[in-house]
Amino acid sequence: MSDRLKLVVFDCDGTLIDSQHMIVAAMTHAFARHEMEPLPREQVLSIVGLSLDEAIATLVPHVELSRRDELTLAYKDAFFELRKRADLVEPLFEGARAALEGLYGIDHVLMGVATGKSQRGLRHALEAHGLGRYFVTLQTADDAPSKPHPEMLRRAIREAGVEPADTVLVGDTTYDMEMARAAGAYALGVDWGYHETDMLKRAGAGKVLTHFDELLPALDRLWAAEAPTG
Repeated sequence: MSDRLKLVVFDCDGTLIDSQHMIVAAMTHAFARHEMEPLPREQVLSIVGLSLDEAIATLVPHVELSRRDELTLAYKDAFFELRKRADLVEPLFEGARAALEGLYGIDHVLMGVATGKSQRGLRHALEAHGLGRYFVTLQTADDAPSKPHPEMLRRAIREAGVEPADTVLVGDTTYDMEMARAAGAYALGVDWGYHETDMLKRAGAGKVLTHFDELLPALDRLWAAEAPTG
């Protein structure tokens, strides 16, 4: 690896944190509050990664805007209340902490997060797992347009002071892969999240991991291939 700074940006839900039960439960509560039929679990999880307003619009495009705004608020309220329940947790995916710790100890490597969560939601999740110290930049739906628009990742790149070509985005959805490509970064997919491997590859993933143990070796190979020879 060269001495140039490298940036590894992680998606949150579906990549670092397994939040599927909370997301589905909150969406079900929001729909029930407005006397709407709950959507299938797979359909709800398919929009994870989008900002909340974009996710609601994608799920119920036929519903008028004011009604979608009400669903968005109901989801936020439900999510806040559900956090208090002991039976609904958002665990880290296996190997996530070890992978972050491994990258944290490498010179010339910085880390960040780019997520459809709000800043409040992201900071709560990172605090709950003691992950905040790892990241130099936190980009959320509060700061930029929803994925796959590249601005969220571009902001992370600017804040870290690196080049797009020295940036890797690690995510579990096509929105992540498309965002990375649009920002000029390398897209690295994971298969334990909410979109299928074939979808990730078609969206631009250079590689799709099957376990967090594969992350550091994949980055080593990528950066070694970029290093000048001779």
